[in-house]
Amino acid sequence: MHVENLERLKSLDVGKSDHNYIVYKFLFADLKQAISANAQGDVLDIGCGNKPYLPFFEGKINSYTGCDIIQSDKQLVDIICPATEIPLPDNTKDTVFTTQVIEHVADHRKLLSEAFRILKPGGCLILSGPMAWEHHEEPYDFFRFTKYGFEYILNETGFTDITITPNGGKWAMVGQLLHNSLRSSCYGKKSTRARVLKGFYYVFRVKWIINTLFAWLDKIDKDYSSTLNFVVVARKPAN
Repeated sequence: MHVENLERLKSLDVGKSDHNYIVYKFLFADLKQAISANAQGDVLDIGCGNKPYLPFFEGKINSYTGCDIIQSDKQLVDIICPATEIPLPDNTKDTVFTTQVIEHVADHRKLLSEAFRILKPGGCLILSGPMAWEHHEEPYDFFRFTKYGFEYILNETGFTDITITPNGGKWAMVGQLLHNSLRSSCYGKKSTRARVLKGFYYVFRVKWIINTLFAWLDKIDKDYSSTLNFVVVARKPAN
């Protein structure tokens, strides 16, 4: 996989005027909780990019190593390699972390096998991946996962004590996908309709309204039959 100029997450500071507010609101909160409760020792971040989640680990771990398929724009990748061929010895990391990466790996089971191999017995895997999102980083976008899909492939790899947390429910999903649809209709296009949509999107604070409304709906009507992403925690058996 050779991809240049990937859009990299640079900051965890996302306000209600950001079109990705909804997806990040739930993803960041659930990742922070999973890291706080489970991360320890020496950490490997698979698909680390600019290491935006490093602040969540500070004060809890001994070391933080990141690998990725290409160097990030901030030059923060420590090991450049495929997620399926990581040049680290067996049983050397206490925590493996990988977020919004698994859908971009064609052989996603090999990614999980590498995480399992590198983890020490009793070590923890923390990962996230999407259930609902449009194509992105094309053509390297291969899968979407239900909670049952995650449970199956993790069990098949050998992981146990699996916890799967939906990142928001159906209203969060609808609000975020509405943002994505509006943006795809008005950005990168030169038609009159696109210009009108773009003006409406900004002048009438449509982003803020959508973010506020659908985050509120998700709070008062919790329904996790649909979600944007899942955060998964699993362990390599101690024996």
